[in-house]
Amino acid sequence: MGIEQMSDFFTTRVDGYDEHMLDKVEGCKEGYVKMAELLPKDADEILDLGCGTGLELDEIFKSMPFIHVTGIDLTQAMLEQLKHKHPDKNLSLINANYFDYDFGTCKYDAAISFQTMHHFSHEDKIKLYSKIFNSLKTHGCYIECDYMVESQEEENFYYRENKRIRKEQGVPDGEFYHYDTPCTIDNQIMMLSKAGFKTVKMNFRVGNSTIVIAKK
Repeated sequence: MGIEQMSDFFTTRVDGYDEHMLDKVEGCKEGYVKMAELLPKDADEILDLGCGTGLELDEIFKSMPFIHVTGIDLTQAMLEQLKHKHPDKNLSLINANYFDYDFGTCKYDAAISFQTMHHFSHEDKIKLYSKIFNSLKTHGCYIECDYMVESQEEENFYYRENKRIRKEQGVPDGEFYHYDTPCTIDNQIMMLSKAGFKTVKMNFRVGNSTIVIAKK
């Protein structure tokens, strides 16, 4: 089994992406609705990490049509699709690697991510979560919906396989290649707590699609 560079993986799948996520990934359809419900209703500025084609924004804009969204994604083709879907919305779209991009400080009422974090190491995620924490205003929140598992054995298996496949393909450390490495719910809560969030709770789980909300 081979793995592809992250941006290439999503570029080649952009046309069928929305349909796949809504119809084939258990819990996503309900998760998009739930994320919109959990977003603070007084939020004016949100940061969307790995925004893709904006399926979560499709739901958010139904109740919050004037919200300003800063969306960051590695795949330009997905950002183009998002712009095409919502030409009248207040969107600032950035084609970048969100690990490297400067989010600023005390800028956002909330940050969100949907099915994008299950590709990275604990160490990288804690650093990213710390950046998210710093980018939020006082009492801001971060809402993550992601592929999460329940047992440490499952998590260990996926990380081992990722390491083995990358070694076989000669993929250098630090390069973004697509392979799912879901973490346990407990580890997700632990990482967000380590990043500084005061309260972190699971709010939703259908299939492996799980939402946690972390409050500053």
